[in-house]
Amino acid sequence: MTILFGLKNKSYDESITTVFSNLKEIIANMGTIFLSERLVESTTASADSSLLEARGPVWHKSDMRQNRVPISGIDTDARWGFSKTRGWIFGYKLHMSCSTGKLIVPLSADFTTANVADCQVYEPLVNSLVGLIDNIIADPAYDDGKLYRYSAQHNMRLVCPIKAYDGTPPERLELVEFYESEQGQKIYSDRKVSIEPLFEIVKDTFGVGTVPVRGLEKSASFVLLCVFVYQIAVYRNCVIGMENPRQVKCMLGI
Repeated sequence: MTILFGLKNKSYDESITTVFSNLKEIIANMGTIFLSERLVESTTASADSSLLEARGPVWHKSDMRQNRVPISGIDTDARWGFSKTRGWIFGYKLHMSCSTGKLIVPLSADFTTANVADCQVYEPLVNSLVGLIDNIIADPAYDDGKLYRYSAQHNMRLVCPIKAYDGTPPERLELVEFYESEQGQKIYSDRKVSIEPLFEIVKDTFGVGTVPVRGLEKSASFVLLCVFVYQIAVYRNCVIGMENPRQVKCMLGI
């Protein structure tokens, strides 16, 4: 295990940092295995993020601005993030890409504080999918010219809700036309039945709706390890021919 995560001859703090970095690569490699072995549909992937609450009391913004920690137990690495469905959340953000179609599994993952915009994580999140996936479907948080260009440069199409406006350049109009087309709508319809339910499954299976540890690197290592374990469990179920490979709780003893 120490060799797998690159932990040999490292201190505890160094080990935590190394695990965080290596887990992202390991998860991406596992995603590549699912795609290359054709265990999942290899045309379209979905990308999104989900807010996770920090352990302990919240750090109010007024105190945060003054760098004042009024009570013990506050995770001072955590930050505030906003969700349209849940409002303001103090904590972290799990970013994932996943397969679409019959079998939905994580293909890549990242972890940040809750205030980091989704568009900032897009490129490292989908980099491992280059050459393996044609389309990336995402919500309006990813509607960014840089992301469209990055995707196109790597022979992928980013499909997310996009609108025309006065003076819309031709390249954006092409994206609007595709999104609004029958094909674009069919591709995009997979988002709500792929990435959104997957986040809930991961949170429910491992109990990480509230992160059980404190600190960015410890939280990242814990949550990303859960994502990796989920991948391994689903892969094992595929190998033994289980009818529903996503039934992992019994295998994990949960």
